[in-house]
Amino acid sequence: MNKITSKYGIIAVEAACAASKGVHPEIAWQASAAKIFPNSPASEHKGCPKSAFLGLAELGEIAGIKPGKYIKSIDNKRYAKEALALLREDDSLSKDPIALWRRVMGGVDKSHNSQMDVVIAHRKQESLLVKESIRG
Repeated sequence: MNKITSKYGIIAVEAACAASKGVHPEIAWQASAAKIFPNSPASEHKGCPKSAFLGLAELGEIAGIKPGKYIKSIDNKRYAKEALALLREDDSLSKDPIALWRRVMGGVDKSHNSQMDVVIAHRKQESLLVKESIRG
């Protein structure tokens, strides 16, 4: 098991574990975020990493979570999907979330907002992801 160091990565892993046991993915995220950021409502409610997590869940990429409609954010779901595909091709990108972000953005100048921390955390915890062979 690889160590997850980013707070949003930790939230994502904890939320995935809870959601795989039947907790709604959004509720699982909120509970974990409240625990990790008890004194920072802005960090607790930050939308981009949450949307990246819910996007992976919506796409059926997180083991134990049924694909469904969990978010409205099309962009963050797309970023997470593209980042996961890139990591599956080149796992060395998991060491550099900014480099991964730049690849996902394809030259568009936009700030990284912890979405990659969520995807990298799931990639490091392979048991949380649906295997590629299962996805088709």
